[in-house]
Amino acid sequence: MGTRGQTGTDIVGCSRNFSDVVNRRIVQSEIEGGVHLGDLPEGFALEVETENRSYQLVVHHDGSAEISGHPVFCPCPVKVSIHGSSWGGSMLKVAFIGRGMHLEFHHPEYHTITTSRIVEIRQRAAA
Repeated sequence: MGTRGQTGTDIVGCSRNFSDVVNRRIVQSEIEGGVHLGDLPEGFALEVETENRSYQLVVHHDGSAEISGHPVFCPCPVKVSIHGSSWGGSMLKVAFIGRGMHLEFHHPEYHTITTSRIVEIRQRAAA
């Protein structure tokens, strides 16, 4: 049995308008877990570990965050706009940071940046 029922709404986030591959990825992102940014309090601090880097974020309610952890793009905290997470393609899970996905954000100088695959997300102590 696939991820879609007759109405296309049996599993949260799935749609009969999406391919089976996309629906499986949506379900997998819910299983692997992640963070819906709108659920976090102002100033919440996260560590996002990717395959290549460890990023520190401080999340703001306006969709922005201060991010650091990359030697070129953000060696010191820089204010960015968090788009969300993708599976490496053009489909974006907006305002979500998910394990197994790639964080995407807009940098004021380097524009859109997509990280390597996220392997862990942790709350960190505020500075």
